[in-house]
Amino acid sequence: MRKYVIMGVPGSGKSTQADMLARDFDLVQISVGDIFRWHVKQHTKIGAQVRRVMAAGQLVGDDLVERIVRDRLEQHDWNYGFIVDGFPRSRRQAEFFLESYDIDGVIHLDLPDSEVRRRVLSRRLCSVCGMDYNLIEDRPKRAGRCDVCSGELVTREDDTPEALAARLRDYHDKADPVLELFRRKEYVFVVDARSAPEAVQREIRERLGLDGRQHQPAAAGGAEAPPTTGPAERVAGSD
Repeated sequence: MRKYVIMGVPGSGKSTQADMLARDFDLVQISVGDIFRWHVKQHTKIGAQVRRVMAAGQLVGDDLVERIVRDRLEQHDWNYGFIVDGFPRSRRQAEFFLESYDIDGVIHLDLPDSEVRRRVLSRRLCSVCGMDYNLIEDRPKRAGRCDVCSGELVTREDDTPEALAARLRDYHDKADPVLELFRRKEYVFVVDARSAPEAVQREIRERLGLDGRQHQPAAAGGAEAPPTTGPAERVAGSD
């Protein structure tokens, strides 16, 4: 059983890399951001709270994030392990996580803030089906319209320059102590996230000692992880 955490600034490709790793090694991917976006889309009470926080360019509070992750992990549907994307975001959350689970590694996607701004401010989201696009590498066939449902592409509420600057400050203030805590336990594997996604994935597997080999799950009976988001939202670049 493998248990990983993946960390990185907004736009570093956490969801993309976690999805690739989870798919090939039969891990359950737990994306905090995707869970929150699902709540926003479904207009739940949690969604209303998250929407206000995201629009202000802030990070969701420790108590709510911790509860969401604890509830998800307590489903125990991760037969072969899990990879957590977007958690922990503070030293308190990291301490809670280490007390509760034996992890095999923390993947740190290293990306300069200048590249983060370039990537994030190019992201677009379909207002109808939730499909993600990036105007740098994943342009729609018709400008401003979704390839899947022809819905209008919009900018996320939290992808404005002002909100991104606030998120980056908040991220560094909270994530740096988390990484330091993990480094002391020799869990952290730093990967340069500036390369193409496939190259980043190869380096992740090399650093984790996976050597590109795919896990072969049992032929029958393994419990499938329930989706953490609506079906159209689990796509590349959703972190």
